[in-house]
Amino acid sequence: MENFWFYLQMGLDHVLDLNAYDHILFLSALAIPFTFKDWKKVLLLATVFTVAHCLSLAMSVYDLVIMDVALIEFLIPITILFTALFNLWYAINSLENKNTGIHLFATAFFGLIHGFGFSNYFKMLMAEEEQKLMPLLGFATGIELSQVFIILFVLLISYLIQSMAKVRVPLFIGVASILIIAIVIPMLVETYPW
Repeated sequence: MENFWFYLQMGLDHVLDLNAYDHILFLSALAIPFTFKDWKKVLLLATVFTVAHCLSLAMSVYDLVIMDVALIEFLIPITILFTALFNLWYAINSLENKNTGIHLFATAFFGLIHGFGFSNYFKMLMAEEEQKLMPLLGFATGIELSQVFIILFVLLISYLIQSMAKVRVPLFIGVASILIIAIVIPMLVETYPW
């Protein structure tokens, strides 16, 4: 059980690390088009992301899949860019209903990519571990808890800006998405593998 708590803390640190802000950026992009009334949808998306993230970690830890680190490091900002561009498209077209199916598929796929991005470091940490399931579960729990915190924070900021400052929803989504795109472009340039 001690390992569980150690890896839970590692999952929390992995997501909340401001030096490795790609995870926070992706979750922010994911949550921007939603409001508190959509909390169940956003929580479902966060859980799907966690499951996919941990699935790719498990595939890596058990040596089922080996990915090119340079390619994954480039694909992570691509996932953030695509999510922000989808938000822009959503805001420009003023869509009433958010297609949760598209969000679920994209979130699961992006979760796999993000999990492979952390897999080498995680494998190195688990080299001494004989039993790998409990550390994976602890790590997944830490990821999920930290993601819920980030998503609630983004929803709170969205609410404050939209309600108190009276910013229209499409404008908020558009400006926030453009800001994320501006942050992610240098990441793309820096990680370009070819």
